Amino acid sequence: MGIDRSRIRPTRAPFHGIVPGKQAIPIGQIDLPVTFGNPSNYRIETLTFEVVGFPSIYHAILGRPCYAKFIVVPNYTYLKLKMTGPHGVITVSTSFQRAYECKVESCELTSATLTSNELAAIEKDIAEGAPDAKRVARSFEPMENVKEVLVDPDNSVR
Repeated sequence: MGIDRSRIRPTRAPFHGIVPGKQAIPIGQIDLPVTFGNPSNYRIETLTFEVVGFPSIYHAILGRPCYAKFIVVPNYTYLKLKMTGPHGVITVSTSFQRAYECKVESCELTSATLTSNELAAIEKDIAEGAPDAKRVARSFEPMENVKEVLVDPDNSVR
């Protein structure tokens, strides 16, 4: 974007939800002006963004802080954002095709970023949770230090 890195403020607060199952540690934060609308009807507000050092299909993710600052009404069904402007309503929209393409690209990028070490760790966790191969699948083996409890004390059923 051609922004001087000296404008990035350090931060150590991780965030979640960008790469499934992992937290992301940002490089820092930066305040940038964001504009919605067209030359005859627009709004400009300054938003704080977390800057990350990994590839993503998104240039920016706008969430609740953006919606609150612009007083946006999102409609997820129609893929539209609506907000007030100085000369009427500003509508930001996209196509279902573009939304689908972004979702596919995001899934592909997430799959590609999983390293072999992470896959090995996942496989190790799965292997540790797997049942012991020496045990017969249908045999019942009580645990040690089992306490017997009468279910129906009148009939002495255990």
